[in-house]
Amino acid sequence: MRFLSLQSHVAYGYVGNRAATFPLQRLGHEVWAVNTVEFSNHTGYGAWRGRAASAEQVSEIVQGIEALGQLQRCDGVLTGYVGDAALADVVLDAAGRVRSANPRAVWCCDPVLGDIDTGVYVRPGIEAFFRDRAIPAADLVTPNHFELELLTGRTVSTMDEALAAARLLLQGPRLALITSLRRADAPPDGIEMVAVTREAAWRVATPMIGFPIAPNGTGDAVAALFTAHWISGDEIPEALSKAASSIFAVLEATQAMGERELQLVAAQDRLVAPPRVFRAERL
Repeated sequence: MRFLSLQSHVAYGYVGNRAATFPLQRLGHEVWAVNTVEFSNHTGYGAWRGRAASAEQVSEIVQGIEALGQLQRCDGVLTGYVGDAALADVVLDAAGRVRSANPRAVWCCDPVLGDIDTGVYVRPGIEAFFRDRAIPAADLVTPNHFELELLTGRTVSTMDEALAAARLLLQGPRLALITSLRRADAPPDGIEMVAVTREAAWRVATPMIGFPIAPNGTGDAVAALFTAHWISGDEIPEALSKAASSIFAVLEATQAMGERELQLVAAQDRLVAPPRVFRAERL
């Protein structure tokens, strides 16, 4: 499979394209990474250097790939962190160019806005872009718990509330993947991922791994892994099981090594063949 991935880039650490590209390559897929920002490190450290890419630069890179006649070979588009509202039109244009070249290509939109422990960490205008323009045009949307509540304006404390909120996002997408669900009516020592269509839903739960500071980039990696398995032919529950099992194995290795950043390279064999398999169940 071949993916066009428009996401952030950091020199140090693993978020955005750094969290998505290597796992996909390790699974045998090609990735055309286009960076929406160039930062020294992710913003969770509180200080960083670098800047957002200009809309013109990102657009030119995508057009350069198009000029090579390669977009017709693209199987999936991954979009995530958008550093500036000026890039909004470029992201939509890139997805549109791929779809024009290959109508079967799948667009996974990860609406990166924030998280429970950080709140919103994107610039003004990004939330409206995802909610009103990007998500309705995508095939798959992958919010975390915080983003699901923010995008739908609903409080999510139970599974029924999670399913109802996720289905509000299915005005264009075929599928919503809640990448981390922490509901009040579930055991506190676990974390769930839930895949939701208009007609059905599946849940997978993994143990909660304690970190002094939770690694960033898990959602980026999960979105890439799930998308790759899904469009490669796996049914939704199988793709969900594989993505959850792989990211748990990476997190387990990260904790054992005492690292803050995801240990994707060190745990690459576990990424491909996780020692524990967590099965998805239909709700």
